[in-house]
Amino acid sequence: MLLSPSLLSSDYGHLADELKALEKADLKWVHWDVMDGQFVPNITLGAPIIKCLRKESNLFFDVHLMVDRPERFLVDFAEAGADLICVHAEAGNHLNRTIQEIKKLGKQAGVALNPHTPLNVLDYILPELDLVLIMSVNPGFGGQKFIPYTYAKVRELKERINKLNLKTLIQIDGGVDLTNAKALVEAGADVLVSGSAFFNFPPYGERVKAFYKAIE
Repeated sequence: MLLSPSLLSSDYGHLADELKALEKADLKWVHWDVMDGQFVPNITLGAPIIKCLRKESNLFFDVHLMVDRPERFLVDFAEAGADLICVHAEAGNHLNRTIQEIKKLGKQAGVALNPHTPLNVLDYILPELDLVLIMSVNPGFGGQKFIPYTYAKVRELKERINKLNLKTLIQIDGGVDLTNAKALVEAGADVLVSGSAFFNFPPYGERVKAFYKAIE
């Protein structure tokens, strides 16, 4: 299991320090929630911020674009230093083309699904994906309550991935905490995104240990 803390819940006034603290806690990934005020109600940060902070960190930058027509911004985020770019299936008209463009830019490609979106939207593109992000809350705000039917959705997706003999990772984002981490991993999750349930409980090294202990 990989833990990818969501900077949405971090101290935006000290992001460079937060990234250093995550590395010190022996984490490998960090999750960037990019919101545009259109696809979701909130506005967070953009490519210039990620570009400034890329030189401050060796973490794997897991960039989640919660934006309309994400194909407009792929080059910007690739050049900013994203390692993986994840777009929403609901956000554009030409998902296959968008995935191809991410790959051409030399980045890993992911697709995110809102809670109501069925898995069959992935039927023809799943083999092209490095990661599928299952939203376990409605996107746009931190601190929301986890949606229970996520477990069934993760199990079904894992079955499809195994049937096709793929290495596609399953990521969960929304309401992930110590109470549901084990059940999510048992259902098939590979990467857990945690925001307030992680950053609100420093020191980060101890919080990482708590998450790993929770899935034992």
